[in-house]
Amino acid sequence: METSNRVRTEQARHAEAAAERYRRTSAERHEIERRQRAGVAFPDSPESLAARTARLLDRYGVPVAAVVESIRKEEPLKAPDAFERILGVSKELQAWSFLPRGARAARTIARISVRENGRELPMGTGFLVSPKLMMTNHHVLPDRTAAEQSFVEFDAQVTIDNTPGAATRLELDPAALFIADERLDFALVAVRPGGDNRPPGEVFGWNRLSVQTGKLVVGEPVNVIGHPMGRLKEIAVRDNALQVRLDDFLHYRTDTEPGNSGSPVFNDQWEVVALHHSGVPRTDSQGRVLRRDGQVWQHGDGDDAIDWVSNEGVRISSILRHLAALPPESAPRALLAEMGPEAGLLDGVPAPQTAAGPVVPGPAEAHTYGAPSAAALSSAAPSSAAPPSAAPSSAAPSTAASRPAGEAVAAPSGLAARATAFGGRRRLVFLHGRNQQNRIPEHLRRTWAAGLNHGLTEAGLTPIDPADAWFPYYGNTLVRALERQEAVPHPFEGAMVAPAEAGAPASASAKGLYEQLISEAAVRAGMPADDRLATERLGWGDAVGALQRRLSWLASRTSVDEWSIALFFRDVASYLDDQRVRDEVLNCVLATMPTSGELLLVSHSLGTVVAMDLITRLAPELDISLLVTAGSPLGMNTVYSRLLVGGPKRPERVARWLNAWCPTDAVAIGSPLGDDWKGELTELAVANARDRPHHIDEYLAHPEVARVIGGSLAT
Repeated sequence: METSNRVRTEQARHAEAAAERYRRTSAERHEIERRQRAGVAFPDSPESLAARTARLLDRYGVPVAAVVESIRKEEPLKAPDAFERILGVSKELQAWSFLPRGARAARTIARISVRENGRELPMGTGFLVSPKLMMTNHHVLPDRTAAEQSFVEFDAQVTIDNTPGAATRLELDPAALFIADERLDFALVAVRPGGDNRPPGEVFGWNRLSVQTGKLVVGEPVNVIGHPMGRLKEIAVRDNALQVRLDDFLHYRTDTEPGNSGSPVFNDQWEVVALHHSGVPRTDSQGRVLRRDGQVWQHGDGDDAIDWVSNEGVRISSILRHLAALPPESAPRALLAEMGPEAGLLDGVPAPQTAAGPVVPGPAEAHTYGAPSAAALSSAAPSSAAPPSAAPSSAAPSTAASRPAGEAVAAPSGLAARATAFGGRRRLVFLHGRNQQNRIPEHLRRTWAAGLNHGLTEAGLTPIDPADAWFPYYGNTLVRALERQEAVPHPFEGAMVAPAEAGAPASASAKGLYEQLISEAAVRAGMPADDRLATERLGWGDAVGALQRRLSWLASRTSVDEWSIALFFRDVASYLDDQRVRDEVLNCVLATMPTSGELLLVSHSLGTVVAMDLITRLAPELDISLLVTAGSPLGMNTVYSRLLVGGPKRPERVARWLNAWCPTDAVAIGSPLGDDWKGELTELAVANARDRPHHIDEYLAHPEVARVIGGSLAT
């Protein structure tokens, strides 16, 4: 059978199956619609609302200042009400980056056409999910033969002047990878590089898929970009919504047409939540498809005559779990691992699910800083608001913001590398930053390794096995040490306060250091001079306004939120100010450090500060051949003047030092370091993704950074 006929036959079969699922969920859908008519904007479960809110806050998918403003004037809000309020802000108010981020996502999408009988027939849409892999529907590419006969066109769209642009045609490479499943109606296929031999994802970008929950709730908008009827690229945006969530499928309202098969379904943060695969036709009591005029649809009437009542997409999490369950011989793991750590395909084991609850840890090592949790915001109204304990019982493990001071928490231990790693002589150590409490060290180590392997692959070097890296883990130790010193206040009890005040440490000395850090960072970011804090003896309450202006300035000059900056500097100040906190962290790290051999120490964020102190306490038998600092605050005088190494001079024990920094990373505001630090060091300015400026996997994925590490491991 010709490919085009197979596509039409399978498409009709999937539409019938979608219609049956639509009928089976009619009672659930009617209940949802009843609640919506009653004024419930997001008629989903409390657990789903909590998980979604936590993901939005953790990834800065909603303007935190707007959230605070939306709930501060209200009567005490219980957790579910606060979640709905936050989701409402997300739905109605988008940052200016919504459109350019959508344009960036659109570049990853291509038209798929088949060569058949001397003709080129558009069959559907596909989108990149890694530097080399494209996802579409099984009914668009049912087998390797169909893929071999097909090609893709990127940038098949009109320009800003509404004239057709120049498309880029690439060939598929099913011999390198082709995986498909008829029930979930997906196909994953490799795409050949273009004439410059660059993987397509390096040219057009690619979508990071996530197996985690919290990406969408009932009532939220979805956005679909594709090539309906084979036309140039089009978008269905905003005027749509998720209707029903099934185990493996989503039903949503949006305008799509044939040809949109294989399109990505995005949420408003441009995360892929589903693979669009079929419209849902209206049917009669006998299951027959109906036309718009109510008559039974007949073959030959055309798809445009069908009365479409909804659309169906395959949940991305279901596809990723299917891929993870495949035997290794049927799925090249190296190519699948390039889809990123959140895809859960690093070693065939799904990534950990984000727990549904009011206080939810962020994705593994997605940040080393974080906005206030959903629980914190839910208690932002007067103190009679429901405490975190009133939230659903499925809450995630407690964190510093929700656990009573001094309560015991099982501390995961650090991870040693295999004895045979790198010839048994070299020791590769990953040293993480803040906000890693209640994480699983093994998952964090895999995330670091995945980012590094991405860069090593691009640099033409051999990837590493995660088990060959040491991973000291001090996340829980840091939080407990801060709690015991009462350096982590509860800023959301009582009236709403600004980020500058909410993030401040409790002790007077740490608070002064916190103020200095923010002020110096603002000056380094080019803020006009304001000497009020330096020249007037103001009380803390009087100084908050000036500090808040500095935070706002930093946030506007970087890609990091005010809350994130405040909380990061809070922890840095507390670590540098209190010797007992510093000692507990260093002793915890030393418990999982090698004691001999050649050391390659790769550090990130607060971990770069810890690394500098650590060097003074390492065993003398260790030769430090390479120190890597990424996203580091070491360029700030307030930081380097308080280090155990004694000031801004490269430690004599360090043979080579690489500092990687991103101009939009507020934590690295003191970089480059060469203006302050004495001694030879190499500096690399890198361009991380706009919404991931401080992520460690972004830093390590740059081939320039990975090449230094990989070269040191190979010599």
